Amino acid sequence: MEKIIHKENLQLIMVDTNQRKSIGDSLSQLIEIVEKLRAPGGCPWDKEQTHDSLLPYLLEEVYEVIESIEEEDLELLKEELGDLLLHVVFQASISKENGDFSLIDSLEHVNEKLVRRHPHVFGDQGADGPFHAKQNWEAAKHEEKKRNSRLDGIPKTLPALTKSQRLQEKASYTGFDWDKIDQVWEKVHEEIQELKEAEKSGIKRHIEEEIGDVLFSIVNLSRFLGISAEVALRKSNKKFTSRFKALEREFKKRGNKMEDSNLKEMDKIWNTLKKQS
Repeated sequence: MEKIIHKENLQLIMVDTNQRKSIGDSLSQLIEIVEKLRAPGGCPWDKEQTHDSLLPYLLEEVYEVIESIEEEDLELLKEELGDLLLHVVFQASISKENGDFSLIDSLEHVNEKLVRRHPHVFGDQGADGPFHAKQNWEAAKHEEKKRNSRLDGIPKTLPALTKSQRLQEKASYTGFDWDKIDQVWEKVHEEIQELKEAEKSGIKRHIEEEIGDVLFSIVNLSRFLGISAEVALRKSNKKFTSRFKALEREFKKRGNKMEDSNLKEMDKIWNTLKKQS
């Protein structure tokens, strides 16, 4: 058995969970639950929330969705997508209360936008492949938003690696891109050499600039290979964390402290653990 909100009086009633509901029914139920929580006599915490106050929780839910995908935990993904949808409904509910817009307005807007920006699906235009389809999307978006630059529209708060890749993608859709991967590799090696020269100069500002250029070129290589640099680095962070904790456990098992060891010994154990993982 589960609870739903009755439309007429917003009273909780019980329905058989075996009764299949449509997506529309379930979404309406969620909207009504949120409205009930925000209404007089509802939850004190929910009633005092604003667009801004919910942002930390929204961001947390997004990262939990990402984590469930990377962990390939579909049961958790199911749960986290529901939590994320709750935040979408919550934000729209606040806007509706303020007289700005409703969730229906958002849905109608995105539906119309998806159809308009996919003329190769809903119209008579063609698309040679994924790149051409995305290229058409970016061009249409640029015209619709009346932006000055094709690089406009990228959120300022995006993680640096993700933002670098999006900048490069947007530029590539205009034709500003390498033709072959060998050219990308040449650029990577060129930037590394410039970093080595900067390191010799000892000028921190110069070194910092060249490190940034090396990272940017590595992100570009990732993009060219069809890899998300952000995802790749997160996985490397996870791998390092797992192996380092295993290293700590090994020293604890031996009754030794890592601080009393040396890099040669630690590296030897590290390589053994690396082969085991």
